[in-house]
This record gives sequence, structure tokens and C-alpha cells, in this order.
Amino acid sequence: MSRHMAERTTVRLPEELLRRAKRKAAAEGRTLTSLIEDGLRLLVREKPKAAKRGRIVLPVSSATGGPMPGFENLKFSEIQELDDLEYVERMKHFKP
Repeated sequence: MSRHMAERTTVRLPEELLRRAKRKAAAEGRTLTSLIEDGLRLLVREKPKAAKRGRIVLPVSSATGGPMPGFENLKFSEIQELDDLEYVERMKHFKP
């Protein structure tokens, strides 16, 4: 338990998720509460400001006003995937 006074609360979880969480906690020799607490701490911790994602800017040709060559037949989801890959590469070189 943490050093601060713990507060009780009720949460609703899907049955399968709860079963899996209980099994994981038991396998690790810890309480379900400590497993949930660690998971929440990971989710709410502050991220480095440089890791913020900007808007997706589509590559537009200044000559035609349309997509740059090589991008004209891509679906939006494929362009998003390319943007995600570029973001991952930038984060690999990020130094906080």
C-alpha cells in the first residue's frame, strides 16, 4: 500500500479483463489493488512535452495542388500509418 491514505472506490470492469487481472496479480504474488494502482500510475504519468503529436500534414504538390507523386493512390489510413512510422523514428532519437 502507498504511503498516503488510500481511498476506496468502485469500478466496473469487463468480466474477462477482471479474471485476467486477478490471474496476473496472483501469478506475481501481489494484490489486485497493487496491479491496478501500477497500471493507473503508468497511464497518468506526465509525458515529455516534445512527445506531443502535431496535426497530420498531407504532402501536397505546389505545382498541381494535389497529392505529391507517390501519395495519390494511398488511403487515408495508409497515410496515417506512414505518419505513425515517422513519429516512432523521431521518438527513437528524442532525448528528454
